[in-house]
Amino acid sequence: MKKILSIILLFTLLIACKEEKKAEEKTDETTNEVISPVSAALSENAVIYEANIRQYSPEGTFSAFTKDIPVLKELGVKIIWVMPINPISEIKRKAAGDKFTSEIEDENERKKYLGSYYSVSDYKAVNPEFGNLDDFKNLVKTAHQNGIYVIIDWVPNHTGWDHPWITAHPDFYTQNEKGEIIDPVNPETGESWGWTDTADLNYDNPEMRKEMINDMKYWIDTADIDGFRMDVAHSVPVDFFNTAIAEMNKVKPVFMLAEAEKKELLKGANAFDMHYGWELHHILNDIAKGSRTVKTFDEYMVKIDTVLEADDINMNFLTNHDENSWAGTLKERMPNNKEVFTALIYTMPGMPLIYSGQEYDLSHRLKFFEKDSIPKAKSAYFDLLKKLGALKNENMAVNGGKQAAIYKRLATNDDAKILAFERSKDGKKVVFIANLSAEPVEAVVESSGSFVDYLSDEKVMLKSDEEIDLEPWQYHILIAE
Repeated sequence: MKKILSIILLFTLLIACKEEKKAEEKTDETTNEVISPVSAALSENAVIYEANIRQYSPEGTFSAFTKDIPVLKELGVKIIWVMPINPISEIKRKAAGDKFTSEIEDENERKKYLGSYYSVSDYKAVNPEFGNLDDFKNLVKTAHQNGIYVIIDWVPNHTGWDHPWITAHPDFYTQNEKGEIIDPVNPETGESWGWTDTADLNYDNPEMRKEMINDMKYWIDTADIDGFRMDVAHSVPVDFFNTAIAEMNKVKPVFMLAEAEKKELLKGANAFDMHYGWELHHILNDIAKGSRTVKTFDEYMVKIDTVLEADDINMNFLTNHDENSWAGTLKERMPNNKEVFTALIYTMPGMPLIYSGQEYDLSHRLKFFEKDSIPKAKSAYFDLLKKLGALKNENMAVNGGKQAAIYKRLATNDDAKILAFERSKDGKKVVFIANLSAEPVEAVVESSGSFVDYLSDEKVMLKSDEEIDLEPWQYHILIAE
């Protein structure tokens, strides 16, 4: 009898476990999002996030980053740009200053230096520092489940010195008169850029081009990524990118970001979707420290309206991996006014960038060649980014993509200090008013109507003949009722 009861009990448990597993699978099916292919609509209301995997967490792994993807969704992020995921060359690995790790005698000291992400030893492998291929594929899958696309940083201009091509295909590289492979050179001066940990690729070689495209397609096929951020895109021939993008689009539509400010890269059917707003970045830095005024910003907006085509997109940013590590933190460059400039890049035409740690008000320069970590304490700045992300995602009046909302500069009584503009699309309207100076102003803005202040939720009646008191660096985002 005991034996029969035991069998019945075991049978019951097996059925229960099977039903529980079915329930779990059904739950998974209902929570997984199937993300649609990249389209022009993606860029209209997107926020892009630059993920520095090494420094994002104490672990510095794909898995540690993946856990926080739902947090990025809270911030309105639609695209994650992951800094280079490939292994880093050991030969000529960079340490502090111009030193290579091979020049450091102390083994413990030498191990501290992990090298530059942009000295790639294998385009088709994963940096073991971050985890393995399955970990990265899970990152992409998790992002997709949260309605977020993933693009990876690609280094097409050069490789590390222990890349397999160095020995197998030396003709893939630029060589000097002695037949020696050289590091990248500034074409204007003929001098090295100082990227001595890398070897310059030769784009006159058609076979190298084919291999490069095949390696890029590998990541689309293998990990289902959605595109690329191209490092030093201005140094690679435009026709290569046209061919590469056409080939990748045959596999799946891709989103392409150029680390360049070069209009030629944005032209044509198989062109980049977006490039860096480098000039804007420097203008905002200068206004923040008082060396330029709003008039410079206005001149820039007129310029890009004539130089760029309607479907060209600027990536607007206050910081990124280069700026944080080498030029300084937002606390250093914009100690009293980062909020107004943050609001500006979310409301003007283009796509705003958040760099790893910016959401947590990162206040130190992240080490570039060594392990470091960002803070994870939320503050008022996190809440501001969350609020601005919602505005960007939900209000088409601030659309910034290939069919961007209209930008209209509004006249003021002091165009050197007061920036005021209107964005509008399909009956929606947003007005941005800011005092971009360290002095209080009494602003008069050529706009009238009933609005709601987006950040305070207070009703505002705007009249063209009435003054608005603005403290230094104060701003308003007004939503038309």
